Parts: sequence; structure tokens; C-alpha cells
Amino acid sequence: MISNFISKGINGMPTIPGDKSISHRSIIIPSISNGICEVNNLLKSDDVLHTLKAFKSMGVDIIENKKKIIINGKGLNSLNESKDEIYLGNSGTSARLLTGLLSNQRFKSVLTGDKSLSNRPMNRIANPLIEMDAKINTTNGSLPITIEGGNLKAIDIDLKIPSAQIKSGLLLAALNIKGETKITEHKITRDHTEIMLESFGADIKIYKKDNKKIIKIFGQKELFPKNIDVPNDLSSSAFFIVSALINKNSHIILKNINNNPTRNGIILALKKMGAKIKLLNERKNNNENICDIEVKTSNLNGCDLGPEFADLMIDEYPIIAVAASFANSPSIFRGLKELRIKESDRLKLILLNLQNCGVDCKSENDDLFINPSQKYEIKKNLIQTDFDHRIAMAFCVMGTRIGPLKIKDAESINTSFPTFISEFNNLGGNIF
Repeated sequence: MISNFISKGINGMPTIPGDKSISHRSIIIPSISNGICEVNNLLKSDDVLHTLKAFKSMGVDIIENKKKIIINGKGLNSLNESKDEIYLGNSGTSARLLTGLLSNQRFKSVLTGDKSLSNRPMNRIANPLIEMDAKINTTNGSLPITIEGGNLKAIDIDLKIPSAQIKSGLLLAALNIKGETKITEHKITRDHTEIMLESFGADIKIYKKDNKKIIKIFGQKELFPKNIDVPNDLSSSAFFIVSALINKNSHIILKNINNNPTRNGIILALKKMGAKIKLLNERKNNNENICDIEVKTSNLNGCDLGPEFADLMIDEYPIIAVAASFANSPSIFRGLKELRIKESDRLKLILLNLQNCGVDCKSENDDLFINPSQKYEIKKNLIQTDFDHRIAMAFCVMGTRIGPLKIKDAESINTSFPTFISEFNNLGGNIF
């Protein structure tokens, strides 16, 4: 795939797909609730479809319509053993959440994934589950994973690794444990699981103590579903937002975007850089913060982002690195250790690809330094993505300013945003 210059700017109102994190949970939680749930605006990307297929393989009655899915859940213990291994593609969310959920079922499960997912660490979810008496065998700490389902015990968990996937896996395991499971978080992580569990009637208590978040969940209470309207994805929106900011004569409006305060760091960071971004029509939907976003071409300044931003925008560093490459002054992004264990080593790929585009940048102690220039000369015209969708989309945006850029393995974009290229070109882009 090639991303090329655009001359007239990015303008219009792109259709952004449903939020990926919420879409996964909108399949998982209704599938173990007791009743019928209608889910509107589900993201039908590769990652989410792997989750959907997994629950169908475990006997959940799911009807797919064009604009919605209907899930007929039959309770916490209604899942059945899959006839085959459960293949999850490149979806780390599916793998970690299902590891938690299936550890407390009454059957054996084997979870597998593609090459990329099979290289990602799974002990971070397996180890705390094993402390709860789960019987889990990983392959050198990664997939494939074999789970011998059974009764778990309620314990207190001190969650040192800031990960919504780990937390969510543990919460799903705790749903079916007799007694109180307590999880203590030291840093902010996405809270979509807690929000949805509360709305489905789980016996869950959440409070702050000594700057830590405490979650207590009392298990073996059946869940009762509510219909879900999945908001549109802020992470997917970020590529359009930055495109509009760095290209002249641009003006876009994004509708019905999730603005959850545990993951809106990209908006806060870009505003800190001087971006012309307005949040409009702010409201609540299924207890999630929703808004519309207006974006105009801006003269961006460099900024110094502390490690606390990594908790709020870990998926958005590839695209904010592109934005920083066209700022008026240098930027420093600190504390990016977690970038090394995403779908790829994102920190390595950001550096490699920016340098191939002629950007002066370096990494020291998990900090990223970018010194922007007025003009870039492409040194090597092949963007390496390692099948990472966010790297591919970020450097599509880079190509709109310095292109043409050849994007390798661009089909990875289908894991989160299957219509990205058509939506981008409808606004004035030039990707082919």
C-alpha cells in the first residue's frame, strides 16, 4: 500500500467504527449474562470477530444482523467446551480476557493465536490466576495456553502492572468465585469492564484509597443484560485528528466518540501541543462519556509528556509521534516501556520508521525524543509494520505530508479499522 501527498487538506465527517475495547466486552459480558442483549454499532474488525467466533464455538446463541447483534446469554455457567482450539488471531484483549473467564468454567480450553500474539507475554494474566488456584499451562509464558477450568478461590490481588486486560481477565474470573475478590490498582487503566459489569448488575464496589483504586467483586451473582450502543473509537479517530492538524486547509468533525477519562490522553496531549480541538455535545451513554470532536489545521508546538500519559494513551504514541514530527519545537515522550510489548515492539518501529522518513529522533531509557524539521527527505521508502495496525495507519498519515510512502503488510489495518482507507480517501486522502 502507498500513502501519498494530499494538497487540499482533510475535510468532512468520517464514519468512525465502534470502540474496539467496548466491542470485545459487549460480546463477552452479555454471553454470560441471563437474558437477551442487543448490541448496536459493534466493531466488526478481525480482532472482535475472533471474540465473536470464540463464543459461538462455546455454544452461545448469537444472531448477526447488519447493524446489530443479538446475544441470548444463559448465565455464568452456560458456556460449553469448544470442539476445537479457540483461535484468537492477533487479539491480545481476547486472549487475556478469555484466559480469566475460562479459568473458572467447568471444561478444558486451548487458546491459540497468530505469530505476533504468540510472542506476547501471557504470564502477566496467568500468574495471578494461578494464585487463585487456576490450572493454566502456557508455552514458555505465551500462547498456546491450556486452561483446565475449575473452582477458584477469592483472594486479594495487588495489581502492579498497569493493564486493563489483566484487570479485566481477573474480574471475569472473579464473577464466578464464591466470596469477595479484591483488586488494588496503583495506576489508571481503562475501566470499560467495571462500567459494563455495574450496568449488568454485578455485585461490584469501586473506591479510591491512598491514591489507589480498589475494586471488590462478590461472585456467583447472575448478570442481567441491558442493550448496548457501542460508541465510536477514539483510538481510530486519532489518525484523522492528526491528519487534520498537520495538513493545511483541513477541518473535520467526528461524531459519537468515546471520551472515557481513562483513555483520553491523546486529546489532552494534542491540546497541550496547541491543537485546535473542540469537544462538542458532551453526554453519557451506558455510563460512558461520549462527545463530538471538531478539529482544524493547527500550528503544533512540541511538548514534554510524562509517564502518566502512557496510562491514558498507550495505543496513540505512533500517531502522536507523527504529529510531533511536524511541530515547531522538540518533544519528549517519557516512560514508554509498555510500547515494547504491544502488537509489536512499537517503540522500535516508531524510531525505525521515523528515521527512515528523515526525522531526527532517538530513544533513551524508554523515553522518545523527536526533533522536528521543516522538510524531510525519505531515506528508505518502506515502512516496516510487523503487522501492527497502528503503525501502518500512523505512517499512512505521515505519507500525507512527505509521501509517497510504501506501507508493508498494510492488511493488518483490518484488525481494528477495515474501512480506514476508504474513509480517509473520502476526506481527500491519497492512499492506494
